[in-house]
Amino acid sequence: MDRIELAHLLGTTGRLAEVPAGPVVIEEADPECFRLAFARAVSGGGPVFLADPAWGARERAQLAALLEAPIPAPRPSGSRGWLMIPSGGTGGTLKFARHDEETIAAAVLGFSQAYGVRQINAVGVLPLHHVSGLMAWMRCVLTGGEYLPWDWKQLEAGRAPSQPGSGECFLSVVPTQLQRLLALPDMVAWLRRFRVIWVGGGPVWPELAEAAARAELPLALSYGMTETAAMVAGQRPGDFLAGQRDCGPALPHVRIGLNAEGLVEVAGGSVFRGYWPEWRDERSFATEDLGQLDERGRLRILGRRDAMIITGGKKVSPSEVEGALRATGEFSDVAVIGVPDAEWGQAVVAFYPAGKRSPDLIKIDHLLSSSLSAHMRPKRIVAVADWPRNAQGKVSRAALQRFVTSA
Repeated sequence: MDRIELAHLLGTTGRLAEVPAGPVVIEEADPECFRLAFARAVSGGGPVFLADPAWGARERAQLAALLEAPIPAPRPSGSRGWLMIPSGGTGGTLKFARHDEETIAAAVLGFSQAYGVRQINAVGVLPLHHVSGLMAWMRCVLTGGEYLPWDWKQLEAGRAPSQPGSGECFLSVVPTQLQRLLALPDMVAWLRRFRVIWVGGGPVWPELAEAAARAELPLALSYGMTETAAMVAGQRPGDFLAGQRDCGPALPHVRIGLNAEGLVEVAGGSVFRGYWPEWRDERSFATEDLGQLDERGRLRILGRRDAMIITGGKKVSPSEVEGALRATGEFSDVAVIGVPDAEWGQAVVAFYPAGKRSPDLIKIDHLLSSSLSAHMRPKRIVAVADWPRNAQGKVSRAALQRFVTSA
């Protein structure tokens, strides 16, 4: 499949010459508008940039600077690496991972082989400018299935669609979305109708996993990122309800290993071509995620190396502290970061979205004293009025650091 064949699959019948060959930026919140704009842009000859409509001035300035960079000469094989998918915009410097029809097709084929489905149907509640939302749509397009976009706010309000297609259907959500749907009995019944519900975009804390298991939801924990065209490891149907809490084995199109530092490495056809405007020939990528592999090749993510807190010379995993805080039942959401501290180097600080009800700090202190070592307990617990979690369920730790600095 080449780029023009992909454009035809997307419903574009126009000729290549009818579309400008220069950079195209797609910034559409409405799924139908996005899909029309994307199909037309694919049939052109230039780079296509996906942009988040919710970006502020900081991200837009970074995008503008990247668009001014000289367009690299095409690779000998053609216009490979033409699709720019944003990565890191809310956590630091905005980057665009270069993908194309080949990396997308490799990811779709691996998914199809792993789960034994020739035609993939899906309900889409994640934004299409993000790799998870985009790939849910691409799986349907490339296998001749049906994709039904659905507004998350409607789903959260209890208005659910019927699953598309005549066969089994898939759904992808992030942990915070799953948490909210579990609180709605009608939504729980609707979720049970899917063949598989993929959960990714962040760690699933133990209490949420057990609540989903009690509800008998067909969950599958997964692992992937923008640089790998979304999912590269995933549980098989039934694994979650059988008690497994890892991310499952590698999908057929990739190989997953650990380097000497314990960081996850992914190799295969869906690995990105580099960050725009650079190019990389390597078909492998070393992530910043610390992991473990068991004897059956099932992957467990321990946390990000760059998120690790060093306080008083001791390492603290933010996800472990966040799990203990969630277990208290006092937080609807929570995030933990390391804040510069003159005495400890870094201090463990917890943040939560401000609301009508304040957490019971005495109760929290009592519960944490039995679940966390002293150096892991937050030195401060801070309310944040404008909670910086995006549609993919990821908290901007950079935004929390800026909040601390400006406070």
